[in-house]
Amino acid sequence: MAISEAEIAQVRSATDIVALITEYVALKKVGRRWQGLCPFHAEKSPSFSVNAEEGRYYCFGCRVSGDQITFIREMQHLDFVEAVRVLADRAGIVLHEDDAAGPARKDRQEFLAAMNKAVEWYHDRLLNSPDARRARDYLRSRGISGEVARQFHLGWAPDEWDALAKSLDLSPKVLEGTGLGFVNKRDRRQDALRARLIFPIFDSANKAIAVGGRILPDAPEDPDGYRQAKYKNSPETPIYSKRRTLYGLNWAKDDIIKSGEIIVCEGYTDVIACFQAGLPRAVATCGTALGEEHFRIMRNFAKRIVLAYDADSAGQSAAASVYQWERQHEVDVFVAKLPKGSDPAELAHREPAALASAISSAVPFLQFRLDRVLDAANLTTAEGRARNAEAALRVLAEHPSDLVRDQYLLKVADALRLDLATLRPRVSELVGNPQAKAVVVDRPRQPRVSEPLPRPGLEALRLSLHFPHDVKDRFIAEYFVNEVQREIFLGLSTGQSVSEVVDHLRRQGEDGAADVLSELSVDEFDREYTVDDVTAVVAQMLRSAVTAQLRDVERELRNSEMTPDVAIATIRDVKERLEMLDGPQGSVAEADLRAWLLARWANRA
Repeated sequence: MAISEAEIAQVRSATDIVALITEYVALKKVGRRWQGLCPFHAEKSPSFSVNAEEGRYYCFGCRVSGDQITFIREMQHLDFVEAVRVLADRAGIVLHEDDAAGPARKDRQEFLAAMNKAVEWYHDRLLNSPDARRARDYLRSRGISGEVARQFHLGWAPDEWDALAKSLDLSPKVLEGTGLGFVNKRDRRQDALRARLIFPIFDSANKAIAVGGRILPDAPEDPDGYRQAKYKNSPETPIYSKRRTLYGLNWAKDDIIKSGEIIVCEGYTDVIACFQAGLPRAVATCGTALGEEHFRIMRNFAKRIVLAYDADSAGQSAAASVYQWERQHEVDVFVAKLPKGSDPAELAHREPAALASAISSAVPFLQFRLDRVLDAANLTTAEGRARNAEAALRVLAEHPSDLVRDQYLLKVADALRLDLATLRPRVSELVGNPQAKAVVVDRPRQPRVSEPLPRPGLEALRLSLHFPHDVKDRFIAEYFVNEVQREIFLGLSTGQSVSEVVDHLRRQGEDGAADVLSELSVDEFDREYTVDDVTAVVAQMLRSAVTAQLRDVERELRNSEMTPDVAIATIRDVKERLEMLDGPQGSVAEADLRAWLLARWANRA
């Protein structure tokens, strides 16, 4: 059934175009118009203009234009009718074609309504229920007052199997569709979260779409001795996509736009702590690593992105991906140098001024990684300086800009008291061939873990260790761009025990790899993985591995080892498949890229 022209006009009239667009893009008023960076093409100077009175937008850069319906169609890839429905829901308008609307849309409305009720129910339990006293005491111990709990709609899931499902009378379909619960083996409705502090997750339009639950520190073990994960989060649902969601963005948007800066934390309490410390522009990923979709969202609000992770986590961020996202989305990634062993929540509670100082004095991502290597340098011997120079040069070689590399190369030379002319050729060698063996003095082989390891590789190894049956055949050695991680994976692939693999690595002189595997094997694994999470890790691994091989293709083209036609066609085809990874044809793209990688490695052998 078609939507009438009168109802379409009503939807347009009820939709504030400035409020709509600022859910995706930072806008500032200039005269009678609103201006910002265009969300449809990359630019550094604002050329996107919005006329609030007429409900229209226009970009002087890429020439796109439209109204509220056009905008939401482009941003969410909807057809006209679907876009009108989304805006009608947003404005609280009931369309007369509702009876003929698709079941998926009706389900989404039902799920959103149920999630909103659940968030309010959890919140009321925290504020008023006697059984939530331990949760309230815990929050007070962390410096979170009742006012702050209300600001962030914090809640409490009671230690009961089905309290939420019963109180709200949620159907099995709604429980599963929202991730709030499930039907257990006894065919009874059961809550997904119990005896946990609840952190509601909202989309940028302030709609509740998911929840995260934290177990209290003094929680008793289960009778069977099972140790529960510290955090348990909603799974992917029709209303919630982890890779497209940033916790706190709904509250942080205004200050992000005002300051031009977005602070990225690892956890919910870190975000809340930043707000309490006078930094109300913090967000966090929701149980996943920072990814492409997150950067796509953030670049529409701010160009300065500060990672406020603990030092180890910040150092493990995938460098190649960060540099790619900086260039692709024209953003600058900085890292706040927090005191060792501190996260934003602890620092804000102990010394809020120190957190603010760490954010304001954040350093570029490359400088942070390089400083970690140089700060650990042994300058007392020529061998120590040579080893640390090798580690520093490998960090530098990952950056795509010759000019940037050369500026930091001066810092390395000065810090390690080495000749700049000696270092430059080695950097060039590493840029052309990242797997080039280390050129160091003739000493017994040392562990090669002198720099942070790529995070996707660590995630893949954790999955291979802890969920081998769930990820069987999803990873292959060729996906690992880091040699240490690849050797660990090859060892695990033999079917030997972890101890046997560690022993083998040590016999081969690979003490660094043995140490990494030893740590991973006892790592506290406190998060749950979904099929989508595994797919996301595979996609990240593939991108890194394929990108490394594409650099080799470009080198082969420069050295006339490959004909121009073949090289250009190869690069084009591979990049097209990389773009398909996150789409409906993701599995096909994964299979094609895997086959191409294997062929490249076979030819290289």
